[in-house]
Amino acid sequence: MTTLAPATLAEHALAAAAPGLLPGFRDALPRAASVVTRRLVGALYREDLAGVRAAPWLGDRLRLSTSDGPLWLPATRHGFGRVEVDLPGEPAPVLADLCERLGSAALAAELADATVHLALAYARRTGADAALRERAGGGDLVTAAAALAADEQALFFERLATEGHNLHPCGRTRLGWRIPDALAHDLEAGVTVVGFVAVRRDLHVGDDVGDLLGVPGPDPARYAVVPVHAWQLARVVRERHADLVAAGALVPLEGVRRSGAPTAALRTLLLEPDAAGRRRYLKLSLDIQVTSTRRTISVASTRNGPALSALLCRLLADDPAGHRLLPLAEPAGAAATVGSGRDVSAILRDGLHGRLGRGEVAVPGGALGAASPLTGRTVLAELVARYAATRRRPDGPGAALAFLDEYARLLLPPLLRLAAGFGIALEAHLQNCVPTFVGGVPHRMALRDFAGLRVHRPRLAARGVPLALWPGSVVATDDVDVMRAKLAYTALQAHLGELVVLLRASHALDEAAAWRAVRAVLDETLRGDGAGGCGDDGGAGDAAADHAFFTAPTVPHKALVRMRLAGAGDRYVPVPNALR
Repeated sequence: MTTLAPATLAEHALAAAAPGLLPGFRDALPRAASVVTRRLVGALYREDLAGVRAAPWLGDRLRLSTSDGPLWLPATRHGFGRVEVDLPGEPAPVLADLCERLGSAALAAELADATVHLALAYARRTGADAALRERAGGGDLVTAAAALAADEQALFFERLATEGHNLHPCGRTRLGWRIPDALAHDLEAGVTVVGFVAVRRDLHVGDDVGDLLGVPGPDPARYAVVPVHAWQLARVVRERHADLVAAGALVPLEGVRRSGAPTAALRTLLLEPDAAGRRRYLKLSLDIQVTSTRRTISVASTRNGPALSALLCRLLADDPAGHRLLPLAEPAGAAATVGSGRDVSAILRDGLHGRLGRGEVAVPGGALGAASPLTGRTVLAELVARYAATRRRPDGPGAALAFLDEYARLLLPPLLRLAAGFGIALEAHLQNCVPTFVGGVPHRMALRDFAGLRVHRPRLAARGVPLALWPGSVVATDDVDVMRAKLAYTALQAHLGELVVLLRASHALDEAAAWRAVRAVLDETLRGDGAGGCGDDGGAGDAAADHAFFTAPTVPHKALVRMRLAGAGDRYVPVPNALR
């Protein structure tokens, strides 16, 4: 597999649609291929695929077998079996060799697509970065974002997250989109369009989301209105369900539009301000593949969102640190029972409007590793520099360790208590968390998107907490280790693990010391006292059992490439535990 054919097709499309981007796209292709290849090598090492984990080391170099002979890659080992490699030469042959060894044409196509769309994103970022530097005139990103409203501030940072998921080699996959689609709707587009479809009542499930947004149907007695992504409206509703449109079961509302700004989640759009100046989010079905899955929305997710939001808001408000948490509730959701039931779905989500204090800045977790166009440092490194100044200490390893300690004390205790006390594991990876900072100091944590969490039904039932989930919901499990694995991977490995790697690079943070600090937070939170006040009399035993799981010699790591090869749901492999 090479990216030659997809890249050539992309060049032809750009020559017609946006010729000014063509030189930048060509220049960015090697860089994009390098990022995709390095992430693939790292994933193969963690997941023990294609012989990469068994490859020999020579000092700080890992030997990778290729068709041209052995290639010694500079490599750095990190906690939880993570390896970061450099590619000193041309990445395309390495990517081709690895895909051939994996024997999956489908994965090869996904990686090629990710490379093309990442190169396109880099090309589009060039002009945006130059404009930001001219506009800012110096300083750091917090200074540049200071005058923005809360949700616009979060979006400002999120647009810097060009490379997508921090561990997934397919972080920029957009299978199903052509180049003009990406130009119109991807993160770098800045704004896209939300359309609306009237759904006949007998096919509608859930809330009348359109009415909540001030868009009534043509006949409210017969129809409810569902917002639809512009691409989904054109390619899925009008084409796939043309028969239902012709029959009047689905009625696109001509000329009724709202503007929405794409976030890094792509299908989640920040809506234009309402009459009160409030901005909310819409999560919409988008039938293209991004990372591991097609981004449609199940009926279950649209119905579980409001129920889970209400429960989580109540439980987190009762947490000892509840004042430091900002759950972004999902008050309404809707779907249509047409096709798979996933094609015309929407979830309304609250934003940060009116919820931040003076000097408080919201930075989506997925943007922390992004490079600042103003300083060249990561967003995280800029924040640590501010933290060091606020705490009156040098901007070095000590400040980085202290910052990580305060960050972990913000993130982990409520999540651990929620799991031990009620059997609920939030999917707390970087993309679902929006930490806020005051003077660089971790201040509060906004939590969003509850569709990927796991609920251990026996533990929740034992606490006498009612929760009505949609029948067959994948979020519910009777296996307590499934619930624990969700939290262990997302919060500890994908989230805090990324911060540790970034701070080692920017501040020479000692990783062993970093994980000792995280372990101390975990020990203090789960010290067998009813999960820190979140559980009842049975909570101490559950907290102790959770503690044993999180501190075992090995812990489950989500196997992103194995999932793609199998075409299945969550899969895990054991990796060495950095908390030992």
